[in-house]
Amino acid sequence: FLSVEIGEGCRLPVLRKNQENEDEWPLAEILSVKEVTGRKLYYVHYIDFNKRLDEWVTPDRLDLKKLQFPKKEAKTPTKNGLPTSRPSSPERDVVSIYKKVEAVSLATQVSPATPVPSLPASTETNQASNGSARRLIPTQPGRKRKANCLGTDEDSQDSSDGIPSAPRMTGSLVSDRSHDDIITRMKNIDCIELGRHRLKPWYFSPYPQELTTLPILYLCEFCLKFVKSLKCLQRHLTKCNLRHPPGNEIYRKGTISFFEIDGRKNKTYSQNLCLLAKCFLDHKTLYYDTDPFLFYVMTEYDSKGFHIVGYFSKEKESTEDYNVACILTLPPYQRRGYGKLLIEFSYELSKVEGKTGTPEKPLSDLGLLSYRSYWSQTILEILMNLKSENGERPQITINEISEITSVKKEDVISTLQYLNLINYYKGQYILTLSEDIVEGHERAMQKRHLRIDSKCLHFTPKDWSKRGKW
Repeated sequence: FLSVEIGEGCRLPVLRKNQENEDEWPLAEILSVKEVTGRKLYYVHYIDFNKRLDEWVTPDRLDLKKLQFPKKEAKTPTKNGLPTSRPSSPERDVVSIYKKVEAVSLATQVSPATPVPSLPASTETNQASNGSARRLIPTQPGRKRKANCLGTDEDSQDSSDGIPSAPRMTGSLVSDRSHDDIITRMKNIDCIELGRHRLKPWYFSPYPQELTTLPILYLCEFCLKFVKSLKCLQRHLTKCNLRHPPGNEIYRKGTISFFEIDGRKNKTYSQNLCLLAKCFLDHKTLYYDTDPFLFYVMTEYDSKGFHIVGYFSKEKESTEDYNVACILTLPPYQRRGYGKLLIEFSYELSKVEGKTGTPEKPLSDLGLLSYRSYWSQTILEILMNLKSENGERPQITINEISEITSVKKEDVISTLQYLNLINYYKGQYILTLSEDIVEGHERAMQKRHLRIDSKCLHFTPKDWSKRGKW
């Protein structure tokens, strides 16, 4: 009965454990069916949940009473994934600061007729309108566009930083992907061994087909070369001289280091890094043509070498002021503050370059959470440290906040709106920091132990426009 009735595209409730380890029956779609030792298994995607929760399930977990058969859908015209317009720069808004005992008020000096700049679509709205993933393996040589996705961890202290509650961690913020290639919608690697860690991939990654049937894929944690067996890895380690990522070490403080890697000079390492990252990023990602990109790999040092913690990539030349293309903290290091450290480092580079920057949109769900939290803490830190002079309200402009932090003005404004600080009072716009916001921010900053020390950064920006084809 099961083999006849249930096929790809069918929907029905499926038993799964939620975060509290309780049984629930969310609606799921069957993506694939296979038979193992005479028993059928069904690969399911839970509707309205992130794809990283997709899994193979046994027939006893299916609720056949509510089976829905696939409907034929008319093709709908689609555009090329990314938003076609970006928000314009806001007017120069002067913000004056007035601190009270119970709350902190900030008055924006603009005329009553001036509207509050609306929340930039590129920061929040587009989180729910990702472009569909392209085919990952190019059929012919040529430049491959980078990913427009971010997958950092949401640090453990973020739940208490006094800002409105974020989307649930298991919720999907991506658009319907039913038109994607069915192959790329399914996880194809069971397990990856990387140094002392074993990782369970969240998403598809285009590793060679013959390696996807292995129970474990082995990676050298220093050069990221992938091999089919532990014996092959041990043989490789006798010949691999790397104990850190290739490229230049541009930052070191304590056990944390950052290495800058040129995607043209270290092509193999960059491609291997992108293949690994694709296991945890639910979008297309660069791995074929890495020449136009720089990679900044964060490592943790011990007696055995520099172990990869996470990374971000950025274009050598960006016409849109992007300072991050892809960003990822590997799962073993998530919820420990490393995600914010990666973000902070990307803005520290922008400060040295004398630019404001913004991550490429749309953000993944975890990337959105981390960036919102980072922007909130960074901007609140500035506003709360402003002091009045001669009894008058101190003033600061949106431009000045942007220049101090290197956060793009659109992101500054959207963060103030996200925090729900903007109010209209006596002909001007007031930003009011409630006691909850202030106390929550102070608690969050006390827990944020990892910070970038600009004195430990040794980085000289290059003018890539004068260096030929990178």
